[in-house]
Amino acid sequence: MSGKVLIFSAPSGSGKSTVVNHILGLHPEIEFSVSATSRPPRGTEQDGVEYLYYSADIFRALIRDDKFVEYEEVYPDRFYGTLKSEVNRIWAKGHVIIFDVDVKGGVSLKKYFGDKALSVFIQAPSVEELRRRLIGRGTDPMDAIEQRVAKAAEEMTYAPKFDRILVNDKLEQALAEAENMVDDFLKK
Repeated sequence: MSGKVLIFSAPSGSGKSTVVNHILGLHPEIEFSVSATSRPPRGTEQDGVEYLYYSADIFRALIRDDKFVEYEEVYPDRFYGTLKSEVNRIWAKGHVIIFDVDVKGGVSLKKYFGDKALSVFIQAPSVEELRRRLIGRGTDPMDAIEQRVAKAAEEMTYAPKFDRILVNDKLEQALAEAENMVDDFLKK
């Protein structure tokens, strides 16, 4: 492995995609790693853009064939993972990889990549703020939102396993802090 990786993880609604997209807009040498999932697309999501979508059976076959750097079964038959081919594709270009993954995936990626990785845990100021943000998206039914909020409380216990914690209370401040973290890491 010759490249660097940036890992951004957070409970749903904490703003990790906003932070990741901001960083991507500033650094042409950083490329988004498209994760694989067995969940169906939400809203206007497209295969190969937000995720690589597979059925649960195909996902299991990819696991058996050792095609993943890491994967998790987040909910029953709802898998998420990072394909080795995606890592190799980006590094072949000489680019830095940026991951937008759930917290368990973030911990697994940090273990896999070690010092080549900067892992950042993004947290919202409160669980209630997470609920408000998820409702505001308008992409999920209320039962799914409540399931994700309940999961967020457990996910917040993973924060100490990351290199850095970024509290996303005021967006502009959080984006500036993320920029500084990334710039410092890339200079190493």
